[in-house]
Amino acid sequence: MRPLLRRLLPALCSAAARALLARRAVPMALPAEGAAWAGGNVRSAAGAAPEPDGLENIQQKKIFKENKEKTQQSEEPCAADSVDSLMAEMPFVDTDIEDEHAMCATSELSTKKKRKRTIGKEIEEGIERKKKKNKQYQPNYFISLPITNPKITGSIQAVQDAIIQKDQRFSKAMVRSGSLHVTMLVMHLSSEEEIGIAVGALSDSKVFVDNLLKGKRVDLSFQGIDHFRNQVGFVNLAENDHTALLKEIAETMKKIFQEKGIMTGEERSFKPHLTFMKLSKSTELRKQVKKIDSSLYEDFKNHYFGDEILHRFDLCSMLKKKQPNGYYYCESSIVFGKSHEADLVKEALRRETQALLPRLNQIKELLTSPEIRTKISKELFEDRHNSNSKWKSCIDSESPNA
Repeated sequence: MRPLLRRLLPALCSAAARALLARRAVPMALPAEGAAWAGGNVRSAAGAAPEPDGLENIQQKKIFKENKEKTQQSEEPCAADSVDSLMAEMPFVDTDIEDEHAMCATSELSTKKKRKRTIGKEIEEGIERKKKKNKQYQPNYFISLPITNPKITGSIQAVQDAIIQKDQRFSKAMVRSGSLHVTMLVMHLSSEEEIGIAVGALSDSKVFVDNLLKGKRVDLSFQGIDHFRNQVGFVNLAENDHTALLKEIAETMKKIFQEKGIMTGEERSFKPHLTFMKLSKSTELRKQVKKIDSSLYEDFKNHYFGDEILHRFDLCSMLKKKQPNGYYYCESSIVFGKSHEADLVKEALRRETQALLPRLNQIKELLTSPEIRTKISKELFEDRHNSNSKWKSCIDSESPNA
């Protein structure tokens, strides 16, 4: 609006000036005309009076000319005064263009600052909403591959004991033997209905997993220790064909759960591992210790921990009370095929037999000792002799019991 007024202002001023000049020119012209008219009347009234001579006419013309020049001189300042007075009536008349631009720039600056504050506020609100959303969708359930091989759990216990012996504070960071597992995927389940859907998704996964396994036995070898940003200590899963198969199973299960509408956590690639310690288990410990020093487990860095047969997946809760053996609360499980169950039984018997073999060898060594054999023979002979003596006495007495 203001740029338009600035363009129209000169035209308005010149028009106003012309109007004032015209208005003031009329009354100024009237005296001249009146003088002429009056002169005419005087001349007519004189009647027979003689007409003025040429000298008088020259004098009158000179007077008229002087009056006209004075009139023009007096009119010019009036016109200027009128323009000034007209301009004074205009709004924005005292506003300088530079000042206006400065005001505009200031206004823009304040607008930008306001916008910045608004954007900053929006960002803060967005962060708060994101935090709230992250908290709302924070994982509270996971699919677990439980570790049941005593060799693995025993070796991990040895590592934990060695670390605690070096630094007692890390006792709060250790994962219990009963809780050892490999996490296949995590999810957020906010209601019993969603838990039921997840149970169904796990059940549906069994068919796909069986098709992937095709009756094959999957041995997962655990060897070596590594860490995540010095905050989590874990045992590595050795890379082989079975590890690749486990990753494929994880991806398949993830797709099945997502198709059911279950949010399955991060999109990062699946890296199977067996966690045995983490600083996040204790808030107090995290204040005291900032990282896990790799020198604490240096002696076990390439240690072979054992093999775990893939036989079961569990849907576990992170928040519900754990079982007495330390394992997580389990909503549902799937087991793979009868052949795998039979292998598990055989494996359990084999482990029990291996545990008994040292004792059996001790017994065998005792039986091969001549002293022990003599002692055993003597005891057997004495027992048989005593038994025969009692039998003979019973016959001689003709006891009814005999």
